[in-house]
Amino acid sequence: MPYWLVLMLFTPLAHAEPCPDWPAQRAADEVAQLRQTLARWDDHYHRQGIALVADELYDQSRQRLQHLQGCFELPGQDNPLASAGGTIAHPFAHTGVAKLADESAVGQWLKGKQGVWIQPKVDGVAVSLVYRNGRLQQLLSRGDGTLGHDWSRHIPLLQRIPQQLPQALDAVFQGELYWRLEDHVQATDGSRNARGIVAGLMARKQLSPAEAAGIGLLVWDWPAGPATQGERLAGLEALGFPDSRRFSEAIDSLEQAAQWRQHWYRTPLPFATDGVILRQGSRPPAARWRAQPPYWLAAWKHPFSQALAEVREVRFRIGRTGRITPLLHLQPIQLDDRRISQVSLGSLARWQALDVRPGDQVAVSLAGLTIPRLESVVHRSPHRTAMAAPQAGDYHALSCWQASEGCQEQFLARLAWLGGKQGLGMPGLGPGTWRSLVQSGLVSSLDDWLGLTHEHLHEVSGIGQARTEKLLQSFAQSRQQPFERWLRALGVPAPSGLALGSDWGELASRNIEQWIAEPDIGPTRAGQLVAFFNHEQVQALALRLRNQQIEGF
Repeated sequence: MPYWLVLMLFTPLAHAEPCPDWPAQRAADEVAQLRQTLARWDDHYHRQGIALVADELYDQSRQRLQHLQGCFELPGQDNPLASAGGTIAHPFAHTGVAKLADESAVGQWLKGKQGVWIQPKVDGVAVSLVYRNGRLQQLLSRGDGTLGHDWSRHIPLLQRIPQQLPQALDAVFQGELYWRLEDHVQATDGSRNARGIVAGLMARKQLSPAEAAGIGLLVWDWPAGPATQGERLAGLEALGFPDSRRFSEAIDSLEQAAQWRQHWYRTPLPFATDGVILRQGSRPPAARWRAQPPYWLAAWKHPFSQALAEVREVRFRIGRTGRITPLLHLQPIQLDDRRISQVSLGSLARWQALDVRPGDQVAVSLAGLTIPRLESVVHRSPHRTAMAAPQAGDYHALSCWQASEGCQEQFLARLAWLGGKQGLGMPGLGPGTWRSLVQSGLVSSLDDWLGLTHEHLHEVSGIGQARTEKLLQSFAQSRQQPFERWLRALGVPAPSGLALGSDWGELASRNIEQWIAEPDIGPTRAGQLVAFFNHEQVQALALRLRNQQIEGF
């Protein structure tokens, strides 16, 4: 959850996502539920140290709330820090931070600024550290930026925080408590709930030595310190905070900012990060700071590892073997450098367990940096759309050999397999062409295409003279394919390395024991083969192929 008061600048969501076409009541219901969810997340994080959702999903959800409130002119009086405030006043306020959405926004922010430094944005919890006469006396949570909670009870165990400064001075530092990680690469390892771990530990009444040993500190500011950032960093290093200087770089261009952001995103670090912080080296006196984003501080976040997407439609794809795969069609989102508009749920059982409906908001990530993957349902629309899913029992390896009612999807999958490289290898016959032939009524069985002529194909929209010639040539070549390849094209459930001979009648007469005698055929596979060769529609298809003088039938 954001622990700094956040101002969204140049928000991509508000620009890219259109306003929903909802009646007023639905808009009010959706906004009310989203506000309630965000309030619950805020309360759990600030009072109990429990992050119920990843930070990036929280940020996107709050952006969505702002977007919907703007679309429907609904009042927005939400305070993310309503439950965050403690009872102890910070010596100096923790400012907020403006979040810059993209490289263009960073360039605008940098324009005219001098003495700018960049640091990793550590994914931890912000604190004030109060030293008196060189001794750490007080540790305060950020809270609402003005009032924090007293975490001083943990000081004796937090040995990775300097307990005594080398100089007997009174000083206040602001920094980040983080969960220590070994060679953590943010681009590949993600956040690993690092912030939530620290927040949860600090909210406890007591820590164990092992838990405390896992907590590190990066000081990112010395409010009443020297006038410039360079002097402050040098002073912090001398006082026992070397990481402040180690993870800070002076920059004077957008190119340098982008370079360091990428460097820290892909380089092993001892902590999780969620972006970089840009800060102007000189700033107003700390006594004038307020718990709101100032002009001299900004954040440039890393790319989302999870993006929030609205489900537009749920479709069910039925494969050649009868497997039902639910597909979520999404309001298109950008994740890394990919535009994603669809994600598979893998199985009907998973869809039933998640109960995803149109209007729901889901978290999507990239598996292996390439394949869209559903992580979770983040928000459920209060308006639940009725769904009629296919019945799993209606579809199996021997169903839908024809384009009858309820069978078109599986039948089209059979055609795509038959014409694909696993089957007859028919050039120019992809799923779209097969669909056109089926919808035109020319193909309703797996062998109908064998009888198509020029006149038939000219009736199909989108198929001209040149394409007709190519299709007829492909049909003719397929007739000459060997028997075994025809069997594979029909989907015979045999291992790929098994020699099937050259005669349908011999194969169809085998019993289970004869199949088991073949290499790599067990009882289950043998039963599948007997069922295949004895299925009524398969036998009828084989007879028609024989009449078409296809070899082996």
